[in-house]
Amino acid sequence: MTCSACGDTTVPVSVPEEYREHAPAESARVSCCTNCLRVAPNEEAEADDGEEPDFSRISDAFPTASSRAVPLVLAMHLCSSLATNKRAIESLLREVERAGTDPLLTIDRLAADPELEPAIDLDRRRHQLEQLLY
Repeated sequence: MTCSACGDTTVPVSVPEEYREHAPAESARVSCCTNCLRVAPNEEAEADDGEEPDFSRISDAFPTASSRAVPLVLAMHLCSSLATNKRAIESLLREVERAGTDPLLTIDRLAADPELEPAIDLDRRRHQLEQLLY
């Protein structure tokens, strides 16, 4: 599948039940663009048969384990409206931390990745997220 915004490839992601309220359209499956990091519902994707998505296609800086990557994908999706999604973003980033990844360091690395063109200003959001979390 390709991104409807930039036309680049996407990574299909299965969203566990506990995170679906944070997914676009509360979808069980979403796609994350490997260029602009936009997240969109992807109900057309086939079931993943228990296989981990290849999150390294997004960036080497992106966590590869679903327990870390899925909440990060959803948190970045919600960052387009930080004020209205404050609690959800905080909850998702805490999950990323609990799973063993520093979400702010990951966002720093994603912002510095020259191959990404994020739809949101990751540098500015990172500062705001730091204030939110600490």
